[in-house]
Amino acid sequence: MSEIPRSPGTRDSGLAVFRDPASVAVVGASANPAKWGYWLARGALTGRDRRVVHLVTRGGGEILGHPTAASLDDLPGVPELVAFCVPASEVPGVVGQALALGVRGLLGITTGVPDEPALAARVAAAGARMIGPGSLGLYDAESSLQIAWGDFPPGQLAVVSQSGQVGSEIALLAQRAGLGISRFVSVGSQLDVSTADLLEDLVDHPVTRAVGVYLESFQHGRRIFDAIGALRAAGKPVILLAVGSSDAGARAARSHTSALTSPMELVDAACRAAGALRVGTPSALVDVAACLLGGGLPAGPRVGIVSDSGGQGALAADRASRRGIRVPELSAPLAAELAAFLPAGAATANPVDLAGAGERDLGTYREATVGLLRSGEVDSVLLSGYFGRYGLDSPALAEAEQRVAAELAEAARASGRPLLLHSMGADGDTTRVLRDAGVPVFPTVDAATDALAGAVALRAHPGRPLAAAEESVAPPAGAGYWPARALLRGAGIAFPAARQVADARQVADAARELRAPYVLKAGWLEHKSEAGGVRTGLTDGPGAVLAFTDMHARLGDGPYVLEEQDVRPGVIEVIVGGRRDAHLGAMVTLGAGGTEAELHRDTVTECAPVDREQAHAMLRALRCAPLLAGWRGRPAVDTESLAAAVVAVSRLVARLSGDGTELEINPLRAGADGAIAVDALLVTRRDDHAPDTDPDTQGES
Repeated sequence: MSEIPRSPGTRDSGLAVFRDPASVAVVGASANPAKWGYWLARGALTGRDRRVVHLVTRGGGEILGHPTAASLDDLPGVPELVAFCVPASEVPGVVGQALALGVRGLLGITTGVPDEPALAARVAAAGARMIGPGSLGLYDAESSLQIAWGDFPPGQLAVVSQSGQVGSEIALLAQRAGLGISRFVSVGSQLDVSTADLLEDLVDHPVTRAVGVYLESFQHGRRIFDAIGALRAAGKPVILLAVGSSDAGARAARSHTSALTSPMELVDAACRAAGALRVGTPSALVDVAACLLGGGLPAGPRVGIVSDSGGQGALAADRASRRGIRVPELSAPLAAELAAFLPAGAATANPVDLAGAGERDLGTYREATVGLLRSGEVDSVLLSGYFGRYGLDSPALAEAEQRVAAELAEAARASGRPLLLHSMGADGDTTRVLRDAGVPVFPTVDAATDALAGAVALRAHPGRPLAAAEESVAPPAGAGYWPARALLRGAGIAFPAARQVADARQVADAARELRAPYVLKAGWLEHKSEAGGVRTGLTDGPGAVLAFTDMHARLGDGPYVLEEQDVRPGVIEVIVGGRRDAHLGAMVTLGAGGTEAELHRDTVTECAPVDREQAHAMLRALRCAPLLAGWRGRPAVDTESLAAAVVAVSRLVARLSGDGTELEINPLRAGADGAIAVDALLVTRRDDHAPDTDPDTQGES
């Protein structure tokens, strides 16, 4: 993602104080387990063999066997990090006291703090850093730093969350899945330290191998995704859980492009560019993390499925296929190898059905799974069904089942291919053996296949560096078709010959210079068809003048355009648009076009700019792609010209200055002999529909 300046007031990192401070003070410490002050004090004291811990409370005495002080001023030294959970009205005083002492880091748990901007300004002026207020706390496994409610088993998954409660749920689900936490940060109000700061700080965090992020807003989104891209480059994939998928904002959009793209489609585009994956629930985030931290990213989309039930194997195969995972038919030699130790008639094509062999000999699970792992014909293996439950239902089988589980985990490690288990006994001792060895275990087949699909998607999108933006250009004065047409023509987009006209005489003159049939347009209207602002099929000059007279009577003065009509047979209409999102930057959208664009809602959006290869990938991703390739004997369209138009628009929107600017071609008519734009729209923050009076563009053709 592109580099953008830090927000005002942000200093150079200064976040080391939140990683491994030499001393910590908890202001508002309590001996009551029902209060936040108790849990912060309890957590802080777990690290007292590594750092000095101070507890501050007005009541005095001891808390958890540790002496307390009545005030920060009473401490024997200045703590590096101060966490406070005091009444909101007391926060300004506590922060002021800490800053006066020279405290470098503040962690604010309290919510409802009065005049938060003034508080942030005081922290910034002192050169300190603050997480919160409204944070649920902080944990770092590497340094035994815990100032949060609850307990966190150490591990390799970092959690950064805008919602403390959601972050806590993710951490709890991770613990149930056998995953530990490397770092937990609830960002709170982000008055100072932001999500982007914390993600950047994880790039060199040695014990973190994957990152789960929950976001409710994308302020400074470009910097967030820059950090996510840096994490992916460091081998730490990011799984993003976000809210805001409502189309409410799109309903007020002025362009088709904005109306067709939901907020989450923009986020997904940013995820693909940065090499991250967006999921829809906390459990999905943890499931994908378990897959990544267990077997890592699969080398490709091919999965081998082993099941002790034909039905469960078929369900797993169907679900995997729907999620874009290939279930390839196994080669004849491999199928024969499997059939050699399976009952007669057992399915060996993929899925592999053990057909009861596992019940007679638990080692059959190992033999079939190892055969697939070593074959080179699949990129991952999913074992689905009863394995993991034998020891629960028949304790005499527990030891043998756990031994096979350990052998399965070792075989997966040696093969370098991910092994996933869907087990009907997901909470037993056998599955614990697998989890402890890094094999992810899932209670349902849909959770297993969805997790694998997420890992496959991450492999398919490793992230891409966005080309450095060329010198920025300001959008031209005025809005509507004529300025957009001139801007796009300058970028290399082909348009039919046209003239801008304002009265009947100019229409008649233009008709003599252009080739019929003509199109007459009310150039300032954003949605011409709905307003009766476009007439096609005008065969001669008098007809064009009559159409203008009628349109002018209804719509009034404005910059009208008479244009040669594209009447090529067999064309396909698409829409190509770009926008500059205030938080996520430049985006380009390609989709099925024309007046029914919103009806089809067949679009692909990517971060801009894109290159020719990425533009072709966008074309292939459209549902209408078969039409472009030639449908039922129709000639294929010139997809090279389409890709070139996508690239040109993406580069142009990346150069345009001004957040909120939108640029759109709809439709772009593509035929076998190239693509021609026949309508375009430019939307800026200016609401200027005056005619273009530049004499050099009045005669554009």
